[in-house]
Amino acid sequence: MKISIDSEKILILDFGSQYTQLIARRIREIGVYSEIVSHQISFKEIKKNKPNGIILSGGPESVYAKKTLTLDPEILKSNIPILGICYGMQLIAQHFQGKVKTSKKSEFGNTSIKLYRGKILQKISNKDLNVWMSHGDKVTHLPKGFKKIASSKNCSIAAFANEKHKKYGLQFHPEVTHTEKGSKIFESFIKDVCDCKAKWRSKNIVEKLINDIRSQVGNGKVLLGISGGVDSSVAAALLSKAIGSKLECIFVDNGLLRKDEAKQVKKDLKKALGIKINFSDSEALFLKNLKGQSDPEKKRKIIGKTFIDVFLKEAKKIKKIEFLAQGTIYPDVIESSGIKGGKAHVIKSHHNVGGLPDYLKLPLVEPLNSLFKDEVRKIGLTLGLPKSLIGRHPFPGPGLAVRMLGEISKEKLEVLREADQIFIEELVNANLYNKVSQAFAVFLPIKSVGVVGDARRYEYVIALRAAETIDFMTAKASKLSHNLLNKVSDRIINEIPKVSRVVYDISSKPPATIEWE
Repeated sequence: MKISIDSEKILILDFGSQYTQLIARRIREIGVYSEIVSHQISFKEIKKNKPNGIILSGGPESVYAKKTLTLDPEILKSNIPILGICYGMQLIAQHFQGKVKTSKKSEFGNTSIKLYRGKILQKISNKDLNVWMSHGDKVTHLPKGFKKIASSKNCSIAAFANEKHKKYGLQFHPEVTHTEKGSKIFESFIKDVCDCKAKWRSKNIVEKLINDIRSQVGNGKVLLGISGGVDSSVAAALLSKAIGSKLECIFVDNGLLRKDEAKQVKKDLKKALGIKINFSDSEALFLKNLKGQSDPEKKRKIIGKTFIDVFLKEAKKIKKIEFLAQGTIYPDVIESSGIKGGKAHVIKSHHNVGGLPDYLKLPLVEPLNSLFKDEVRKIGLTLGLPKSLIGRHPFPGPGLAVRMLGEISKEKLEVLREADQIFIEELVNANLYNKVSQAFAVFLPIKSVGVVGDARRYEYVIALRAAETIDFMTAKASKLSHNLLNKVSDRIINEIPKVSRVVYDISSKPPATIEWE
């Protein structure tokens, strides 16, 4: 049975909120396809998309400012169900002649609200609810035809509804985990108001993507670069199911992978899918090009360019390639400002978004570019990939290069690999690996004095990083026990002569990032 990926769709208009991706993920978790678009989208374009509903995200602006972010007013005039969150609620209020003013007391963090009757709150039996607020402005007068459905101590109108025209507003953020039963609110809006039936499931997604691949490539041969990460591995599995032997894979070992990673990935993919992989051992070339470089962005660009050079050389050995495939996923597209008119800043370059198509002049196949990481993992399991591969912690495209501060050398890489392996082994032994979102070791470009036996040791410092997160947009350091950290530290210092000290990174994201570079 052919399944349309757009048969049910919720469009999310982005007004610059740090939580916009979270909204999209929450909708998909309920079983409905969601897509993030710019707030600048026209109503004409909206109609082409045929959404079941629209969500207006939050944002840092004020609706009454002279230069602020707005939207095509025809969207709000339409009969499409609309839910506004924070700034989105204030836009709805302003459009329908309500009033929005600066609040005397801003609300940031957990707040208790009182609930009244309303269709989007009908799945919640509580009279009071703890929610996450983040606003300095608020709606002070209801627009005509709207009713108040929630209030807080400092915000009399914490939510409103116009049931007749299916327009709703929430001053709080149901998308963040700090809001109790936020998914229930989304579920009521999506299923009860927008009348969606929840068709967005792994089995259906796989069937749809396989059909899309076959429609795009026909009998053409497709070339895919495998990095060893989850995304490219799942892309390989999907392409293999779709086109079989017409898939050619290239694995470039850049010398920046984790211990025994290349061997393990080749073994897993061959066992699960029988995929043919063209292997290139290019460690020497990458290290040569990286010599003397310590700036993280320059290292990323050198690695990206060298990868392209090696990939092109290997690709020329394969005849009659007609398409190029990449394991690009939806957050890569968003974070690289792939949304037209999007407000996202590029924090660091992604070398898996673009680049290769310009060099090879081949049509691009990106089967995962509409999926979030958790969806990619679920699809991988559906396709038969082993949990050991699918469940691996995220690994950056430039590999250990961004976990080694300063200049890169083979000697330092060996030290880092061993330290990283010890850390992961002990997390596995303590049954914590799957409870930690991401864990790794970092090589610091400094030396510290230590004493081993009766001898003085003046060697390198290793930092350990373990973080817990739901969406990787915000994260906190894992509260690992001192006993475990002591054990890891003792092993690293005793088993790696080039290390004299181990430290643990307790920074949160933000302000820090999860990776060090």
